[in-house]
Amino acid sequence: MARVKGRDDITSRHKRLRPEDRPREVYVFTEGEVTEPGFIEFVTGHGTRGQQGRTVNCFVENLTAPSKRRKPLPLVEEAIAKWAEVEAAAKKAKLRPGDWNWPQVWCLFDRDQHEDIPTAFARAKRAKIHVAYSHPCFELWRLLHYQNYSSTFGGVCDRAAGLLKNKPGFPQTYGPTIRTVSPELAKRVMADQLRGRYKKARQYAQQINADRSGPDQTRWDPYTDVWSFVEDGLDVVDY
Repeated sequence: MARVKGRDDITSRHKRLRPEDRPREVYVFTEGEVTEPGFIEFVTGHGTRGQQGRTVNCFVENLTAPSKRRKPLPLVEEAIAKWAEVEAAAKKAKLRPGDWNWPQVWCLFDRDQHEDIPTAFARAKRAKIHVAYSHPCFELWRLLHYQNYSSTFGGVCDRAAGLLKNKPGFPQTYGPTIRTVSPELAKRVMADQLRGRYKKARQYAQQINADRSGPDQTRWDPYTDVWSFVEDGLDVVDY
């Protein structure tokens, strides 16, 4: 099963493994300090793997990054620097692009009110950095685990967060006596908010995304392709 780790020295791992036996290494830069790392921890710990018998090691690279470095463009810039290191190490290990275990670097970020979204996407594409993007925010992906939602949020994350917090049973995922959930508490991802709900959430997201196109991702309201990170990055097909 995949594991979530912090920063590590990639050049010293798996020296005795044949290239084909090495795990896939996935390096992630997240906008959120709590929600996305918590989500990744759940998925890597409880998800159903697509390639049984193979290993994915996931490293959340910016666990201690300050807020000013948790915006789309800074995330992509740091991911590009990481990719240069990771790609060099992969080539040294005799891995090749197209191999199942060719490493990946991902950025998970939201629309929020950021103005550099198209620039961040363009730079990520040029540098072969993967992006999982949510508009207006990651809470949309969490909400889709409870219901379909295809209407615009007007770019306001609080609306998505409010709908999520008011879903029947959501407060009780934090404890049987909890009736209301504060914004800070709601950032924590609990297993019962996700378990057994992945396939419906992916279906809803794909239906929403089918109508989103064009070069300006700030207009993709609503939109989320977190499922692509789950499947293409972490090799998880259900949870």
